[in-house]
Amino acid sequence: MASLCFHGAAGTVTGSRFLLEVAGARVLVDCGLFQGAKEIRARNWEEPGFAPSSVDAVLLTHAHIDHSGWLPRLVRLGFRGPIWCTPATVELARFMLPDSAHIQEEDAEYANKKGFSRHAPALPLYTVRDAEAALARLKAVPYDRWFDVAPKVRARLRRAGHILGSALVDVEAADRSPPLRLLFSGDVGRYDAPLVPDPTPPGSCDVLVVESTYGDRLHPAEGPRRKLADLLAAAQARRGTLLIPAFAVGRAQQMIYLLRQLMEGGEAPEMAIHLDSPMASDATEVYRRFPEERGLEEIALEKPGRPIFGRGVYIHSSREESMRLNSLDGPRVILSSSGMLAGGRVLHHLRRLLPEPRNFVVLAGYQAEGTRGRRLLNGAKTLRMHGQDIPVAATVTEIPGLSGHADADELLRWLAGAPPPRHTFVVHGEPAAAQALAGRLASELRFSCVVPAHQQCFEL
Repeated sequence: MASLCFHGAAGTVTGSRFLLEVAGARVLVDCGLFQGAKEIRARNWEEPGFAPSSVDAVLLTHAHIDHSGWLPRLVRLGFRGPIWCTPATVELARFMLPDSAHIQEEDAEYANKKGFSRHAPALPLYTVRDAEAALARLKAVPYDRWFDVAPKVRARLRRAGHILGSALVDVEAADRSPPLRLLFSGDVGRYDAPLVPDPTPPGSCDVLVVESTYGDRLHPAEGPRRKLADLLAAAQARRGTLLIPAFAVGRAQQMIYLLRQLMEGGEAPEMAIHLDSPMASDATEVYRRFPEERGLEEIALEKPGRPIFGRGVYIHSSREESMRLNSLDGPRVILSSSGMLAGGRVLHHLRRLLPEPRNFVVLAGYQAEGTRGRRLLNGAKTLRMHGQDIPVAATVTEIPGLSGHADADELLRWLAGAPPPRHTFVVHGEPAAAQALAGRLASELRFSCVVPAHQQCFEL
């Protein structure tokens, strides 16, 4: 008998962790951090609902922290098996996991220094040493190749089109004849998006676990270019700074590509673009090493020591370089992570730029419930950071259509033509989005859908 338990991304967008048990073997698909509201983030500190030491292997869909960011904690708590993923995901994780650990160590140190933590002393969820221990367990496997994961379990990774290295995960459970076929979508990408291929058709499966981040909405038909050009013109007129919180992998590269296209095409005024994220710089180098991903020739990558992405783009790697931005007036653009304002350097820029009416904060991706980004979108007058309430006087806006997630119509397009699975579990979405997608899958494709609750288990 096989079972599937949802220890994350059930009833919420983050913290993807799905535990498959087959004939005594335990395989975890994804191991992400919970992000967003405080009660959701608190789950990162709770027991995971299973013994990490009992897990035989992890299958990782991609490197984003809400899918990979709990791996160091898993290893710290006793996991000793392999973590299977694509070669590009290995390369991205080599700096994303240590960076996540470093941010947590820095935040704990800052909280202790300023005395605003409720815990004495404030501790990081895991350390850089824990992240390095997790990295030592990564094993790369190419796309489209079946491999053995555990007794009676094998898997295959196929392109998901979300970010570099992202994968759909096919799993075959051979505890019966014919084997049970499961498909875990991870994050499904969009069609005709720059820098990534279209998602691979899903094919047939018995059990489908599908994301629903945008399950109740559609991306706008009009692209982001016009609004982005208007914002650049407004920043020049006000001599303000355009701050764009951007995910370091995928979104930062896409944003700089669009900004340079607009400037070089004469659609927007020229101004300096500052990428204040060493992780985004490292990610761009990884993109260059995997030319099989479509569209990479559109990014101009120059030699070390010179601007990356072409003229007018500057990388700020050290803390000192980041701090020098505080003395630079506008007009200019600053891109910094994290994309949902969860932590990192972007918070220091927000503290400086939010109180000034001449500045802009441009949200360029999904903002989960409970995050600072969502609060800004909802019209917050102040934003709490580092124990202080910062007044919001800058113009806050969003650029729709830049998400790397398929919207509801694109998810239906992706699944259309596939035979209905016996079981479909709709995950990785806020409740309204998950229920909406489940309803459409049932009515339009005749899928039998369940929206699982946190830590709910099912026999397959």
